[in-house]
Amino acid sequence: MKLLLDENLSDRILSRVIDLFPDSTHVKNEALTQADDSLIADWANQRGFTIVSKDAGFYQTSIALGKPPKFIWLRVGNCSTAMIVDLLRLHHQLISEFISAEMENVLVLERPKGG
Repeated sequence: MKLLLDENLSDRILSRVIDLFPDSTHVKNEALTQADDSLIADWANQRGFTIVSKDAGFYQTSIALGKPPKFIWLRVGNCSTAMIVDLLRLHHQLISEFISAEMENVLVLERPKGG
């Protein structure tokens, strides 16, 4: 499972989830920082990556494109890197099933109640 973390997420997340999501990367590592959403979407689509972002713009891009990349929308507001790591680790199985599902393009993960 290859995740592409958007620039609104810390690149420090990678080292804490790489055991569950091997071959994942951050836009910074791919010279895609400040790139247009459609360029990032094309890059991810061509390489089989699932985009992870807190940016609703990727959600709109995924709907507008004919064949959008898989997109995980983290609806968590301002939160710590540790909380995002915990969210990705907690939902590893759900993320795996989502990536494998042919008909689904967007997965929304929200902050746990009381979190």
